[in-house]
Amino acid sequence: MAPKVLDLGSITIHTYGLILALAFIAGIWITSRAASKTGIEPDTIWNLGLIVILAALLGSRFLLLLSNYHYYSRNLRDIFSLSALRSLPVYYGGLLLALAFGVWFLKKKRLSAVRMADLAAPGISLGQAIARIGCLMAGCCYGKLTTMPWGITFTSEYAHENTGVPLNIPLHPTQIYDSIGGFGIFLLLLQRLGKKHFNGQIILEYLILYAILRFITEFFRDDERSFVLYGLLSTSQLIASITVLGSIAFYCALWHHRRETPLS
Repeated sequence: MAPKVLDLGSITIHTYGLILALAFIAGIWITSRAASKTGIEPDTIWNLGLIVILAALLGSRFLLLLSNYHYYSRNLRDIFSLSALRSLPVYYGGLLLALAFGVWFLKKKRLSAVRMADLAAPGISLGQAIARIGCLMAGCCYGKLTTMPWGITFTSEYAHENTGVPLNIPLHPTQIYDSIGGFGIFLLLLQRLGKKHFNGQIILEYLILYAILRFITEFFRDDERSFVLYGLLSTSQLIASITVLGSIAFYCALWHHRRETPLS
């Protein structure tokens, strides 16, 4: 476990941030390779990826500042902290602006958003698998106490201060569970990409598989989360359940009308 790559007093490079950057690069690279086989220039994918990343960063920081203005107006440096990076408002703020700019870019290039989503699905899953290694290094998204031989023990005081991960006790390696599962989904989707029957098939398969993976791994996590239905499910499990049901419904509808939705 190494939460910091470099620490020079006022300058700190966190392992989480570095691995997250590698995850973005790997995801975009895989998507560009898949897109090039369909006649789309790789430069178009890299440009799209950079726009999405910048929009995600801007959107996440803006919503974080807006939702906690009184605190962050006096503590601007904390906007770029590890805990802020992982917060729920950050994720949704980044997602919304990234989607908006992504759709705008695709319309400008006259490319199908649904077709592009299919091409991007394997890369998204690979990126998530790599990013979970960053979570492992940072100590976030940690698991429950376990007696299993593959349990992991965190010892970094710095990680404990930033994420609250318990120290010196064996925990379920939930980050590794997610990483292995995400990599498996990546391999499956990459193989499925060349055999799809309708536009939207691969991204829907990704949504179904990842939601199932997240639903399962949530049972082993013990980090601070919100729960619903009198504590029966975590919020992430509720979202995963809705995602699975909705995606299956769309999948069945598109499969039924696949002859009316050409792949070109």
